[in-house]
Amino acid sequence: MSRILIADDEPHILKLVTFTLSNHGYEVVTATDGQSATELAEQEQPDLILLDVMMPIMNGYDAAKRIRENPATAHIPIVMLSAKSQVTEIAQGLDSGATEYICKPFTPKDLVKKVSELLGT
Repeated sequence: MSRILIADDEPHILKLVTFTLSNHGYEVVTATDGQSATELAEQEQPDLILLDVMMPIMNGYDAAKRIRENPATAHIPIVMLSAKSQVTEIAQGLDSGATEYICKPFTPKDLVKKVSELLGT
């Protein structure tokens, strides 16, 4: 079973994504800020990380950079989930280390499809 770390400070998004992925057989670990996400990434060694951009303590861009800089977590695919949909913001997400960038709002079906593609499941 693949483990996915979800980091988002919006409780309803965190619940929706957790529910969706759990119902598709994924084990889910959650964080509500970027700092916790970087710590959990190292501790839990998830197969995939979903990061919101706008979070307290550390934003998703900085969290992605830190995850990429850590040899223990550098290999983990990162998907940014964000309402920030401008081309420059998407580019910033990819430049910070994200493998993919999904704009909110998204459908659960599209999320599961992207997760499945990245995990090869």
